[in-house]
Amino acid sequence: MGKELANEPDNNRYTLRIDGEMASAVDYRVSGNSISFTHTFTDPKRRGQGLASEIVEFAVDDVESTTEYRIVPMCWYVGEWFDKHPERAELLTR
Repeated sequence: MGKELANEPDNNRYTLRIDGEMASAVDYRVSGNSISFTHTFTDPKRRGQGLASEIVEFAVDDVESTTEYRIVPMCWYVGEWFDKHPERAELLTR
């Protein structure tokens, strides 16, 4: 099973593909010095496998390592992810 995690800036989303098929994604919008994660999606056939958590962690890691952006968790799932990972809260803004 080949997993591929990527940022697709032309589509404003991070994606997780399995064997070439979209399995999970996080949509985002950049404004000034912040990036808002607006929607998280996982293919219904693949739910319950931790894929949403995996793509959110990848997106947060990428933002932290490649930008100076602060994160706005507009999507409920991303908000819950940060609740479970309080050690990453320094990346958040309103």
